Parts: sequence; C-alpha cells; structure tokens
Amino acid sequence: MTVPPRPARAAPPPVPEPLARAHARYWRFNVALILVLMAIGFTVSFVVPFFAPALAGIRFAGFSLPFYVGAQGAILVYLVLIVVYIGLMQRADRALRRAYDEHAAHVGNPHHAR
Repeated sequence: MTVPPRPARAAPPPVPEPLARAHARYWRFNVALILVLMAIGFTVSFVVPFFAPALAGIRFAGFSLPFYVGAQGAILVYLVLIVVYIGLMQRADRALRRAYDEHAAHVGNPHHAR
C-alpha cells in the first residue's frame, strides 16, 4: 500500500503593488516603534538601576533619581509607553485602511470599501 501524495497548496492571490507597499510601510513602522519603545523600557528597567550609585546625586521631585524611578517613575513611563503605542498604531491602522479603501475605490471592488 502506498501513501498518496499530498495535494499542492493553492498559491495566495497576488497582492497589488500599492497595497504591498502600504503593508510593508505599516510593518516597518510597527517594528521600529516597538524597538524604540522597548529601548526606552530597557533603559528605565535596567540602565537606571545599574547606574544608581552614580545617579544618586540627581534629585527629582525631592527624591534621588534612582529611588524615584524605582518607586513610581518606571510605572509612569510604562503607562506612557502604552498610551504612545496605542495612539501611534491607531494612526498607522487608519493609514493602512485608507490605502485599502483607495485601492478598492480605484478598482471598483465594493467588498473592500467601507
């Protein structure tokens, strides 16, 4: 008894060039944004505590900088990073949606237009 060969997978439909460019821009922006925000988070989480003895002389809101960052500053930075990510990604999502809508309007495809 022989095993029948697996059927070939169907190739995905071709993506029009304007949509491919818009999608590539979207993901480049997304990855770059994540890298920048992660670098800021890394700095707050690891760099400031690592250099705490050298930064102890810096005062912020009446406290030494390492103490303030450890006590509440890091949490505030993380919340700001989340809000920034949400806001910038919503803008990127709208730009990608506009590209899809413009393409749909150009080719006259009512299934993709809003």
